[in-house]
Amino acid sequence: MFRTKRSGLVRRLWRSRAPAEGDGDADTGGAAGCCLGKPGASKPNPGTEAELKALTYSILKKIKEKQLEVLLQAVESRGGARSPCLLLPGKADARLGQQSFPLPLLLYKVFRWPDLRHSSELKRLSCCESYGKINPDLVCCNPHHMSRLCELESPPPPYSRYPTDFLKPPDSPGSVPASTETGGTAYSAPMGFSDSLALQERGEQPHWCVVAYWEEKTRVGRLYSVQEPSLDIFYDLPQGTGFCLGQLASDNKSQLVQMVRAKIGYGIQLSREPDGVWVYNRSCYPIFIKSATLDNPDSRTLLVHKVFPGFSIKAFDFEKAGSLQRPNDHEFSHQQPRTGFTVQISFVKGWGQCYTRQFISSCPCWLEVIFNNR
Repeated sequence: MFRTKRSGLVRRLWRSRAPAEGDGDADTGGAAGCCLGKPGASKPNPGTEAELKALTYSILKKIKEKQLEVLLQAVESRGGARSPCLLLPGKADARLGQQSFPLPLLLYKVFRWPDLRHSSELKRLSCCESYGKINPDLVCCNPHHMSRLCELESPPPPYSRYPTDFLKPPDSPGSVPASTETGGTAYSAPMGFSDSLALQERGEQPHWCVVAYWEEKTRVGRLYSVQEPSLDIFYDLPQGTGFCLGQLASDNKSQLVQMVRAKIGYGIQLSREPDGVWVYNRSCYPIFIKSATLDNPDSRTLLVHKVFPGFSIKAFDFEKAGSLQRPNDHEFSHQQPRTGFTVQISFVKGWGQCYTRQFISSCPCWLEVIFNNR
């Protein structure tokens, strides 16, 4: 009997499904961290593997052939290849075991997150054409146009904390220089920030942030000025443009740095959205983030937040950052970036009191994102 192209696509899709917990590496987290609702925290999926396979086959066979190709491209590339929206009826339900799931949610469970329970755990990525649009009939079901929401722990664990004295005005009693936070290393970000300001002086399109890439205590390459609403920062991405760390010339011969650099992979997506700046972890390994707006403004300490693969976190809130403004900010901002307007992101390796690395300047590969507060 001849096999149709449609049936071949369906079989390839089923083979590319996300493995269940313990079966392999899906978009899962692993150990405990600062994302609530992280993979592995829920009960086992209802229904057996046979029931899931039968249900998935029946659904996929009803989808148009071109749409199956779009879904397959997204799933097999793990989101590395640009794929269009997969518009399907959003109100259609499918029953698995004793539970009923909306069609989009079921596809997300099959191809990304087997432990997914509710759509409230998801955030649509800004790259999706359906982002910010409301269509009561059709919903984008492309699983790689979605991310899991990273919810902050409350109360936070008593580790990876930093004093917030550096948020005080420079002339306030007990204030410390920003360089203390990086372990007393030479902090060259101010020089790079003034480099980026030169772009505006030449009349070029104003940027909303600049990104610096560091390997331990050394900055690699020039600052990357960001004008577009979103930016991909990656080491190796099949399709896409952005800040490619793999093209930067580095003299660092450390085996740890080279190992971590190779694990950056698809990296992260940085996007400015109406409610703030979001970071989406596209890589296969956790990232670690420290931002003054992720914690209570009255707190004396800041957390380093762990973000698992496939998760998004609102790393920066411009409205909250306004409360961190220094009294003499106009003069200070021309000397160095305000600490409250800076986010630090480390790939793979964390830092803090529970790690051998006490400061981010000891991390193998990390980013500094400096926001334009003008």
